[in-house]
Amino acid sequence: MTKLPPDLRAPSDEPRATAFLRLLVRNHAGVMSHVCGLFARRCFNLDGIVCLPVGDRSRSVILLAVNDDDRLNQLIRQVRKLEDVIDITRADEAKAAFNAARPWLS
Repeated sequence: MTKLPPDLRAPSDEPRATAFLRLLVRNHAGVMSHVCGLFARRCFNLDGIVCLPVGDRSRSVILLAVNDDDRLNQLIRQVRKLEDVIDITRADEAKAAFNAARPWLS
């Protein structure tokens, strides 16, 4: 029997580890598209997105829930290179923002 490469195998029923990222970005049209586009080009699924303006509304905070796998650290380095990204950090405390939305998902 031939073994398939990991990217062609069916998803397993094992729970995936989720990482939560906090991005501080410049708030203007197209920023969310640039961030999401980077993830899409790397075939990296976003499990959740929360975005809110902060302060004088010239900046926004984007919280992302993503699969925590071997590619994540490289992807974080690539996000840092985006022109409108001011800062990116792992933010486990952001889990609460996504858990608050769970009742609406049922």
